[in-house]
Amino acid sequence: MSTDAEMKKQEQSQVVELGSDMTKSPKGNIYTLTIIGQIEGHQVAPETVKTTKYEHILPLLAGMEESDEIDGLLLLLNTVGGDIEAGLAIAEMIVGMKKPTVSLVLGGGHSIGIPLAVCTKKSFITPTASMTVHPVRMTGLVVGAPQTYRYFQRIQEQIADFVTANSRISRETFEHYMMATGEMATDVGTILYGKEAVSSGLIDSLGGLSDALDALHHMIDAEKAGT
Repeated sequence: MSTDAEMKKQEQSQVVELGSDMTKSPKGNIYTLTIIGQIEGHQVAPETVKTTKYEHILPLLAGMEESDEIDGLLLLLNTVGGDIEAGLAIAEMIVGMKKPTVSLVLGGGHSIGIPLAVCTKKSFITPTASMTVHPVRMTGLVVGAPQTYRYFQRIQEQIADFVTANSRISRETFEHYMMATGEMATDVGTILYGKEAVSSGLIDSLGGLSDALDALHHMIDAEKAGT
């Protein structure tokens, strides 16, 4: 089998397994990565649940940053959230990249998906997409002690720090959304749709795929021009 055929087969495998794709054009080479379903952390999710596995994404991002063939990253989000540490790990990797990065929230960017939506250099959301801001929750055995609640509080503070550092939303507004009681029937928190997410400062702009790509190409051009 030729080298070209092997590379093409590998690219097709990545599209199927990771939901990723490499697009080469005269305007620049863009790597598209999707974050879908539940972000899987240290615990394996049931087979019936669509997941994004952090152990697949982290080395991929490291390789992307080092690759001379990749000019920018387009991050597509449609996630319900998931493991907090895994989500923050991915977000920290992306925010630490020097290459141009743009995110686009499609469908939903809920819970720990919010740090992932704001970790790129520019963020977009479609008008119908939604984002759920809520306090940290944990399933399974929980020790009913003051230290447990303090631990939850510290995680929430870390998330609030990250989100407010990488978006235009104020900490006061973000924490208000997080602790709101009149928005959801059986939960604490707030659901923001496209325009609301932008007006609050959580997301940079309202737009779709072409808008996200245009922004990424402008960043790539500026990077190549050395500005």
